[in-house]
This record gives sequence, C-alpha cells and structure tokens, in this order.
Amino acid sequence: MAIVHLVRHGRATGGWDVDPDPGLDDVGTAQARDLADRLGPLGARPIVTSPLRRCRETAVPLATRWDLTPTVDPLVTEIPSPPGVPMGERVAWLRTAMAGTWSALGPRYTAYRDDVAGRIADLDVDTVVVSHFIAINAVIGACTDDDRLVIRSLDNTSVTVVEVTPAGLVLIEAGHEADTLIR
Repeated sequence: MAIVHLVRHGRATGGWDVDPDPGLDDVGTAQARDLADRLGPLGARPIVTSPLRRCRETAVPLATRWDLTPTVDPLVTEIPSPPGVPMGERVAWLRTAMAGTWSALGPRYTAYRDDVAGRIADLDVDTVVVSHFIAINAVIGACTDDDRLVIRSLDNTSVTVVEVTPAGLVLIEAGHEADTLIR
C-alpha cells in the first residue's frame, strides 16, 4: 500500500488557449516554494510529474529540498483537446466538457481517465505526483466511482491524498478548492 499526494501545479503564465506549455508566473513560483515547505517534512519520496512545464516547475523546490530528480510521466499529463480544435477554442471546449461526464466524452477520454487512475493505482511506494486539475479529478472519480469530469474545484498547489490498496484507490483527503480560473 502507498500514500500518494496529488498536487495540482502552481499558477501558470498563460492560458490553455494561448500557450500549449506555459511555465509558472510569479504567484505560481511562490506557490511551489510554499508547497515544498508544506510537503518537505514528509521526508524524501519519489516525485512524478506531468511533462508540462508548469508541473515540472512546481516540482522543483520540493525536489531540491529532497535532493532528487522527479520522474516525468506522460500518463499524468493534461487532458488532451480533441484533434483539430484550434488553440483559441480549447478553453471553450474544456469548459463545456467540464460540465459533463467522462462517458459522454467517449472512448478517447475514458481511456485518458483510466490511464491516469491506473498510473496512480500502480504506485507501490509513497509518492508525490504533480499533475493537473482534470487529471486529479479523474483520480478522485476513480476513488468515489463518480463519472463527472469535475468533482472538486481544485486550487493551484492543492494536495489531494489517496491510498493505493489491493481493493483500489481510496480518497483520504481532497485538495483545497477555490474559484479556479480555467483559461
């Protein structure tokens, strides 16, 4: 059994409709440092991060504190937008999708959800995973058998804690919520 701390990345410099891979802005950088202060006392453990810059940058202060190199894993990345959706229309698509269910989005998206939850369920040691709003909601949904895309309005650098058990994922603590700007 393992305890997994799922961290939503810090605030990014740009929105999903203008930058395919933004880094952290000044607030996000401060949030990442605060996160290292909050999780640092847990003691060193593996850090897994989405390949996207905002997640990798969020992981840096904690990885530095623990003197380790995070593992970049594409299975904990951001939900993909549909093929052919122009960059400027991605946020509108995401807002519509967020109001619905995985099942309504179809097989491409239920596979994404299952891949994220499966990656977390495969962890066998206590781990910190730095990921994304929708990906973490997919894990919460796996814990609670909830098909909605958005179960919690997770704040930047909120920490959701799940336990990996032989019977499946168990939600221990849901991350802090906020009126999160999806941009």
